[in-house]
Amino acid sequence: MAAIRFVNVSRTFPGAERPAVDNCSLEVADGTFVVLLGPSGCGKTTLLKMVNRLYEPTSGQIELDGVDIRSLPTTTLRRQIGYVIQQVGLFPHMTVAQNIAVVPQLVGWTRERIAARVDELLTLVELPPAEYCARYPAQLSGGQQQRVGLARALAAEPKLMLMDEPFGAIDAITRTALQDEMIRIQRKLRKTILFVTHDVEEALRLADKIVIMQRGRIVQYDTPFHILTRPANQFISTLVGADDMVRQLSLLPVTAAMAALPAGYRRNGEPTVGKDDDLRQALSLLLRSGAPALIVLDGEAAVGTLTLENIRSKTSA
Repeated sequence: MAAIRFVNVSRTFPGAERPAVDNCSLEVADGTFVVLLGPSGCGKTTLLKMVNRLYEPTSGQIELDGVDIRSLPTTTLRRQIGYVIQQVGLFPHMTVAQNIAVVPQLVGWTRERIAARVDELLTLVELPPAEYCARYPAQLSGGQQQRVGLARALAAEPKLMLMDEPFGAIDAITRTALQDEMIRIQRKLRKTILFVTHDVEEALRLADKIVIMQRGRIVQYDTPFHILTRPANQFISTLVGADDMVRQLSLLPVTAAMAALPAGYRRNGEPTVGKDDDLRQALSLLLRSGAPALIVLDGEAAVGTLTLENIRSKTSA
């Protein structure tokens, strides 16, 4: 069953010449990270906000785990959904621990369970509880505030996470670090996530699948690699830079192009790359080191070899 299902959903704001969201149908599988991507005004944030009923559809239906969300009281619905926005929205008069505890308190968790959950989540977002529980938002950097915002959204173990440009107001270095954290956390938790961004690199880096929107309509819904290699039209090709081979390499693991180790191979100081690294990283290392080949490692074990010719054959396939 799809975790979220949109059926012919539209939303027209009063006085608008055209719908902000126009007859969109979409299914999001349980545990997938789906990014809504497109230029400003394309409808991606409006589509997201209809899921937790900050906006109501003009027409169509949205289902959460097969249940029409309009059949649920708004408070019941929103307690099943974690929500993270660009402005973070931490309560300034509350400590970090109190901010994270807001929803668990509302749903009646015990004090002991809440304290354990706060410690668990701060550890998950790599903010040591002993150091950060008693701090106030004003004592945190922007990146730290966003980590607390993410922990708060996860606090009551929601079925679904909605994230609206959560890293948009953060400097590039911190943004990359938070993306790394998001990837790590998603690998561990496998939440169903809808994530809005206008940043193509961010979408390609984070998404299992990408929804590309234009003028309120969904124009393509596919994996990052297929969107880059098989864009549905010229608008999408231009938006994502489909002719950028280096960008395509960033979406392929080295295992997609590696060759088997030679018979009787013994390591002899060759440069190495992890099996989960991407071909863009591997190409950079090959060019930087001047080595004829890289050894691909799974942990400490050598599992393959990778050359420029391996990469070339993959990208020309």
